[in-house]
Amino acid sequence: MRDYLASSIGVTCAAALVLPLTLTAPAQARPSASATGSDRTGAAADVAGPAADRAGPADPAGSPVATEATVPGSTQSLPLAPLSGTRAVGAAAEQGLTPRNVRRFSLVGVVWNDPATELHGRVQVRTRADGTTHWSGWQDVETHSHEHAPDLDTAEGSSRRARGSTAPLWVGDSDGVEVRVRAEGDRAAAPDTRALPGGLRLELVDPGAQPPAGVPKGSSRAGLAPQAATEIPALSKEQTERELTAGQGSAPRTQPYIGPRPRIITRHGWGADESLRARSFVYTSKVKAAFVHHTASGNKYSCSQAPSVIRGIYRYHVLSSGWRDIGYNFLVDKCGNIYEGRAGGVTKAVMGAHTLGFNSNSMGIAVLGTFSSTKPAAAAVNAIAKLTAWKLGLFGANPRGKTYLKSAGGNLYRKGKNVRLNVISGHRDGFATECPGKQLYGKLGSARSTSARYQGR
Repeated sequence: MRDYLASSIGVTCAAALVLPLTLTAPAQARPSASATGSDRTGAAADVAGPAADRAGPADPAGSPVATEATVPGSTQSLPLAPLSGTRAVGAAAEQGLTPRNVRRFSLVGVVWNDPATELHGRVQVRTRADGTTHWSGWQDVETHSHEHAPDLDTAEGSSRRARGSTAPLWVGDSDGVEVRVRAEGDRAAAPDTRALPGGLRLELVDPGAQPPAGVPKGSSRAGLAPQAATEIPALSKEQTERELTAGQGSAPRTQPYIGPRPRIITRHGWGADESLRARSFVYTSKVKAAFVHHTASGNKYSCSQAPSVIRGIYRYHVLSSGWRDIGYNFLVDKCGNIYEGRAGGVTKAVMGAHTLGFNSNSMGIAVLGTFSSTKPAAAAVNAIAKLTAWKLGLFGANPRGKTYLKSAGGNLYRKGKNVRLNVISGHRDGFATECPGKQLYGKLGSARSTSARYQGR
C-alpha cells in the first residue's frame, strides 16, 4: 500500500493514496432484451462516463493494473404498467407489476426518465425468497429522488444518462417480485403531484457473488498490484501525524489536529467492478464539511453481507441512476466497518453525488440502513467520529466547528447562496429531507464531540 502525504490547511499534498483501477475479465455477452424488460449487465461504458472514459481502466500513470477477475452481477430493468385500467402510462395514478418470476436479485428500486422530476407518491414491493414459495409482506421504498444526487448543473447531473430514482431497498436473495406505485397529493392544490413521472421502471439488482478472500493484512497476493489490497490499515495518532508531516523538513511546526487513521475497506475489498464506473475522477479544492446519510436500504442485512449491499448500491447508482460512480465517498455498516466509496483517492477531495447542492468541498458518509425509527449502532456512530476526525483533519477542519459552503441549488437554499453549516452535518441540513433519519441525526452531536476528541482538541 502506498504511503501518503495528506492535504491539510497549510500542508501541501505531496502524494496521496489513490484507489486501484483494476482490469476485469472480458465482459460477458449482454443478453438480449425480453418483451418485458432489459438487462443491464457487463461493462457499462455507455452509462458510466463520456466517450473519452471508455477505453478501459488503468492506473493513474496510465499503465494497466492486473488483478483477479471479479464476479459480475446483473440488473433486470422492467417497465411498469398501469394498474388502474387506464392505458396512458404517464398519466396513470397507479402503476406496477403483478407477481412474477424473475432471475435472482437482492436489491430493488424504481427509476424514471427525468432526474429533475420528483415522484409524489408511495412505492411498495413484496418479494419471494429465492428457491421458496414464501412471499414477504409489502415493504415501502423511500421515494427520495434528486436529494441524493449529483448537482444538476454538473456534467454528471445533466448527463442524458441520469435518471430519477428511489432509494434502493435490500431484500436479500429473491426470485419473485410484485410492485405498486401510487401517486399521492392534492390535485386541486398542486395538479402535477397526482401524475407519476414518465418512464417508470423496476430495477432488480444482483450484486454478484462475494469476491475471493482478500489480500492478507500487510501483504499482497501474487498477481495483485500492491495498491489492490483489500484494506487500508489503521494507524495510531502518532503514526498518522508523522505521515502528515513527512517531507516538511526540520522546520518547527505546530502539532496538527488530526485523528488516527481508521481501518478502511477498499473498493477492491468490497468487490467493486471497476469496469462499471467512469474512468476519470472529479475533484474539488478541499473538504470543508461532511454530510452524514443513511442509505434507506433497510436494516435486514448482516455485517458479512455489507459488501454485497454496497455492490448492489454501486450498480444501482451507476447503471440504474446513470451516475459516474457510487454517490457516497464512504460507507459505514452496523458493525462500524468503514468502506471506501467513490473512487479517486481516500485522502483527496473527490466530488461525490450525495447532497444535491452541496457536493463541492464536502464528503458524504452513508450508514447502511434506515434510521427513521431504528437507532443506529454505537459502533456505526463511533466509526463516523473516527473517519471524520481523520479525513477532516487532513484539511484542517474542526468537527465541532462551523463552515460556509456555496449552494449549487436545492429546495432549501438558492443557487449561489453562502450557507453556514456544521462541519459535520446531516443531509437534512442542506436539503429538505428525512435523511439521515431522526434517530441517526440525533446522534450527530455526540459524533462531533467524539471526533474532536480523536483530533486532540
